[in-house]
Amino acid sequence: MKQTLIRQIQQEMAGVLNNAQRQKLKEVLEHCFFYVDVVSLENQTLSQTKNNQTLKEEFLSAKQVEGCSERSINYYSSTLDNLIKTLQKAFNQIETEDLRVYLSEYQKKNNASKQTIDNIRRILSSFFTWLEDEDYILKSPVRRIHKIKTTKQVKETYSDEALECLRDNCKCIRDLAIIDILSSTGMRVGELVKLNRMDVDFTNRECVVLGKGSKERIVYFDARTKLHLQNYLNTRYDENPALFVSLLKPHKRLEIAGIEIMLRKLGRSLEINKVHPHKFRRTLATRAIDKGMPIEQVQKLLGHQKIDTTMEYAIVDQQNVKNSHKKYLS
Repeated sequence: MKQTLIRQIQQEMAGVLNNAQRQKLKEVLEHCFFYVDVVSLENQTLSQTKNNQTLKEEFLSAKQVEGCSERSINYYSSTLDNLIKTLQKAFNQIETEDLRVYLSEYQKKNNASKQTIDNIRRILSSFFTWLEDEDYILKSPVRRIHKIKTTKQVKETYSDEALECLRDNCKCIRDLAIIDILSSTGMRVGELVKLNRMDVDFTNRECVVLGKGSKERIVYFDARTKLHLQNYLNTRYDENPALFVSLLKPHKRLEIAGIEIMLRKLGRSLEINKVHPHKFRRTLATRAIDKGMPIEQVQKLLGHQKIDTTMEYAIVDQQNVKNSHKKYLS
C-alpha cells in the first residue's frame, strides 16, 4: 500500500518534474514514509462517520461557548447531520465540487429557496473554517463557494391602524402588554420570554434583556406599555419570577411558540396579514430611522453586532421618498 501511494504521487508529479527530480522525490517519499503505516480507507465508512460525529460535536461545543442559542445549535447540528448522511465521506476528504453538487441536489430535492441554500452554505463555511483553524484540514473547501445571490424582498411593517386594531382586540391584559412591549422596545421574542419581573425598571421605563451571544443590553418602553404591564402584573398571584406566564395553572413561563400562536390567531381573526413577533421589531427599526434616529443608535437599540443587519431591517417609507424628491429635486 505504501509503495502504491508513492508511485501514485510520482505519477501525479511526472508532468512537472525531470528525471532527476522524480528520483529525488521518490527518495524523499520513501524516507518520510519509512516509519509511517499507510492504511486504505475503503472499508472504514463506520470509523469515518464516528470521526465526523466527534468533529461535529466539538464544533457545536465551540458554538455554545460563543453564546449561540439552542435554536441555532440545533440548526447547525441538523445541517451537518444531513451532510454526513448524504456524502458518506470523512470531512477531511470533502472537496469543493462535492459541496457544490450537494447544495445543487439539496435545492432540487427539497425545492429550497436561494435564501435557504445560502443559509446552509454559511453554516458549512463556518464549520469548515473552524476545521481549518483547528488544523483538522489544510483549507476550507467552502472558500470558493461564494454567497448565493438572493432576491431582496421588501418585508412588511405594521401600519398605525393595524397596531391599534391589534391592541383593541386583545382578549386579555397579558396579550395587550405583550404587544405593547414588543412594539415599543423592538426586542426579540426570544429575549422577551427570558425576562423576569425583577428585570423591569418601571421608574426609568427600561429593562435589561439577554440578547444573542449572551450579551446584555438595555431597552426602553413607553408610558402606555408601563401602564399595561403594571395592570397585568397586578392580576398575577402566582410566584413564578417570569414576566409573562401562561393563563392557566400552573402558570408556566410563556414560551416563544405560545406568543407566536397567540399573535397568529389574533391576526387571522382581524384579517391582518402576517402577524408575528419579529414584525414589531422591524416596524420599530423602520420608524426610528424614518424619523431621523441615527442608524448607530438604532443598531444599539436592537442589539445588532453589524450595522449592515440594522440596514436590512430598515425600510424606507415610499411617501417620504416622494416628499424628499419634491423638496430637493423638484
